[in-house]
Amino acid sequence: MERSFRVLIVDDEAGIRALLCDTFSAAGFEVAEAANGKVAIEMHVTDPVDLVITDLLMPHQEGIETITEFRTRFPGVQIIAISGAYTGPVLEMAARLGASAVFAKPFDPDHLLAAANGLLGE
Repeated sequence: MERSFRVLIVDDEAGIRALLCDTFSAAGFEVAEAANGKVAIEMHVTDPVDLVITDLLMPHQEGIETITEFRTRFPGVQIIAISGAYTGPVLEMAARLGASAVFAKPFDPDHLLAAANGLLGE
């Protein structure tokens, strides 16, 4: 039986979460969503994922902190950072802290999907 990858979409913007959930679901991924990094960590503890796609600017726990915590506690999880407000140096910082790929908003969801497939060996 073929293994289905689980992806966790972390963004405080419901529209972005819905777009990415639809994109990844249509591509055969199991999808979960969280509105901030604190909830994402709690979700991963109870139901682990293979890939986290996290926004960088969010309330309660922003993306840089989320990336750092995932890298410290769950080093095997792939991470993609996305941001509209923070670009340039902050996306570079996300990459230095452990994001395997970074995307500035707006981005083409198909490019994000291709990056995810590459990270997961698809």
